[in-house]
Amino acid sequence: MNFFGFGMGGKVPGPQPSGAETIQKLCDRVASSTLLDDRRDAVRALKSLSKKYRMEVGTQAMDHLINILQTDRSDSEILGYALDTLYNIICNDEEEEQDENAQKQADDLGAQFTDKFIEDPEHVTLLLTLLEEFDFHVRWPGVKLLTALLKNQGPQVQGVILVSPMGVSRLMDLLADSREVIRNDGLLLLQQLTKGNAAIQKIVAFESAFERLLDIITEEGSSDGGIVVEDCLLLLLNLLKNNSSNQNFFKEGSYIQRMKPWFEVGDDNSGWSAQKVTNLHLMLQLVRVMVSPVNSPGATASCQKSMYQCGLLQQLCTILMATGVPADILTETINTVSEVIRGSQVNQDYFASVNAPSNPPRPAIVVLLMSMVNERQPFVLRCAVLYCFQCFLYKNEKGQGEIVATLLPSTIDANSISAGQLLCGGLFSADSLSNWCAAVALAHALQDNLTQKEQLLRVQLATSLGKPPVSLLQQCTNILSQGSKVQTRVGLLMLLCTWISNCPIALTAQISENLGEDERLVQGLCALLLGICIYYNDNSLENYTKEKLKQLIEKRIGKENFVEKLGFITKHELYSRAAQKPQPVFPSPEQMLFDHEFTKLVKELEGVITKAVHKSSEEEKKEEEVKKTLEQHDNIVTQYKELIREQDAQIQELKEQVSSMTSQNEQMQATVAQQLSQIQQHKDQYNILKLKLGKENQSQSNSQGDASQVNGLQTEELTQLREEVEELRQQHTLLQTQLSDKDSLINTLVSVVDASDTLTPSSDGSLDAAKMMELESRLTAQTSEIERLKEEVRSLSGGRTDLEQQLASATSTVAILQTEKTKLQTEVQESKKEQDDLLMLLADQDQKIHSLKQKLKDLGETVEDEDDLDARDQTDDDDEEDEDEDEE
Repeated sequence: MNFFGFGMGGKVPGPQPSGAETIQKLCDRVASSTLLDDRRDAVRALKSLSKKYRMEVGTQAMDHLINILQTDRSDSEILGYALDTLYNIICNDEEEEQDENAQKQADDLGAQFTDKFIEDPEHVTLLLTLLEEFDFHVRWPGVKLLTALLKNQGPQVQGVILVSPMGVSRLMDLLADSREVIRNDGLLLLQQLTKGNAAIQKIVAFESAFERLLDIITEEGSSDGGIVVEDCLLLLLNLLKNNSSNQNFFKEGSYIQRMKPWFEVGDDNSGWSAQKVTNLHLMLQLVRVMVSPVNSPGATASCQKSMYQCGLLQQLCTILMATGVPADILTETINTVSEVIRGSQVNQDYFASVNAPSNPPRPAIVVLLMSMVNERQPFVLRCAVLYCFQCFLYKNEKGQGEIVATLLPSTIDANSISAGQLLCGGLFSADSLSNWCAAVALAHALQDNLTQKEQLLRVQLATSLGKPPVSLLQQCTNILSQGSKVQTRVGLLMLLCTWISNCPIALTAQISENLGEDERLVQGLCALLLGICIYYNDNSLENYTKEKLKQLIEKRIGKENFVEKLGFITKHELYSRAAQKPQPVFPSPEQMLFDHEFTKLVKELEGVITKAVHKSSEEEKKEEEVKKTLEQHDNIVTQYKELIREQDAQIQELKEQVSSMTSQNEQMQATVAQQLSQIQQHKDQYNILKLKLGKENQSQSNSQGDASQVNGLQTEELTQLREEVEELRQQHTLLQTQLSDKDSLINTLVSVVDASDTLTPSSDGSLDAAKMMELESRLTAQTSEIERLKEEVRSLSGGRTDLEQQLASATSTVAILQTEKTKLQTEVQESKKEQDDLLMLLADQDQKIHSLKQKLKDLGETVEDEDDLDARDQTDDDDEEDEDEDEE
């Protein structure tokens, strides 16, 4: 139906209805029409008006459209129109060019209609149910509508989906759809679904998301793929970033190994499309997510190990040294390699062995440092190289030693460029950024490594021809005194603070007093350096003792002014930014002032330096005396603790032995009870055997069978009884041994307790009375526990005596039974022999009778066999019975 015009050439009979009126009529038609075709046409018309009259359609038609979704489930066409209409009024169309105010109004409208739609959570559940429809006209608009809802009101819609049964599983099925447009829009939907919701991220991960996404990335061509690969990588980042559970699942599922082919870019690096660069950026970010310094150390170390074992680190180093790689990809690769090797000794050692494909080959570290001190290189690339160098030296004493060794006179090779030469060159070049980077890099070679701090004192520099060489430390202070750029001085002061910190030899080698500069930051760092000279001073040089340096501060600067200058460091904005994370990220070269590790050092030293400067010599003496007293106190407490720890161990061992003996006691009692039961059974069998032997002469066959059975039974039981008696004897011996050991242990423990009673506090009374009472109380309690254990052992010893008596009684009974059994066996043997003799006699008599009968038969006499005699006797008995009946 045409609501806005008529046929060609027709005239408009009157004023046309407004858009709102037309929409109202369409809504009435949707609500009242009984024919499906009429409702479908009305919904189709609403869809065509929904973009132009978004406000009117959303306000008037939303409830009717939701009702269509609920009632007309059998018609996919009308469902598709209704879903498209809802999508048009909820989605904020970002493609159309709109001014800022119009876009803001559109966003507000989308949020308003989204709120109205999700007012009833059942509407979202209904939409999830419709996504199960395979029909393209239903599923596709349903995916787009749910994506728009998530964009506008993500947390609320996520909450509904999370509690909906199988809600996330239904959405995961979209990735398996054979129609690419639905699969691709499903990826966008899952991206919105997983934003900022760890619970949904975990469910998606356990619904085989990693497997499916990696398969899609492979099918689409990995880094050479299109925007679908990008969408998969963005979804993977959502699932893994800041989600330790999913990261562990990714590692345990061996998915890190599947990332290696992504970085096989080949030798021809000339054709790098914008999409390939984007894909590789995201792939490198995924690697960094798995080894980020903010992850738990154990998880990071495990991922670093996997990346080395599967060859992923080697592949990244290949890209690092390749030619023709775009600068932004090279920068991100350097940052990625940095975090893969950070704190991992194996990975750091491998990186140290990587050489650039040059002639002659140069170590990768040297090639990277050449870029760092080259002012013509991009700023972000130089920052990445510095971060890589810092990560290489992080907790790597071996690497620190190798870098410092390249600075020492005995290892310098004039024919090759070393890391040390590049660092020295950058440290004193005309480029302030190179000065700063080289100073920070060299400071990381000294971080937490006293040996290398002392080794660096040996470094000598040739300043000009004809002049003697000067030490590196002297040259640094010379440059500070010449008033160079702020960035240069800040870098050198950070190097000196790191170098001198906790290094008394370097402390007394040279002291910088450059406090006359106007820049407050430089003055603060100078104050920090001077404070370090005071705090770590061992007073070995008469002219630079702690007291004289304090007097210098008080006369020339003032203590309060000194503390104020020192505090300015931590108040600086760039200090706070550098303290946030290890990677040096700066908007511009001028803002590169602080290093992350240096901020840790400042935080550690600021308080102690302030206290050290304010302390007088008397206070220091008192503090030293208190420190010594505390050390003595600690020694006494340590002795008590060691004694108590030993007693605790002995008591625990004693308790375990008592528990073991109690268990063995119970086992022995059970064994004795079992033996008594078996003895009673043997007695009963013995009585039965005597009865059976009395009846043996009455029946030959029964006697033979019984004798055999008794003989076999008695032999088996006698063997078993002997084994059990032997086991009882062994347990008895073991129990005696354990009791003897326990008695010895108790005696030792008693002697230790007696010895502990003689331990007294030191003569200066430094041991705290409360702690002494507590320790004595613990010793008293342990002594009571030992007495209780002794009593328990004595009780067990009495139980052992009873067991021994029962065992002796059981052994005596067994011996008596064995004697009687032997007699019975002898009687049985004799009876058996007599029976055999009788059988022989009976056999001879039968033979003689048979021979006599045969002779009688030969003589013509009638001889009846035993069978005939038995038959005749039976006949005679029958005749007698008949006669008796007749008489009656």
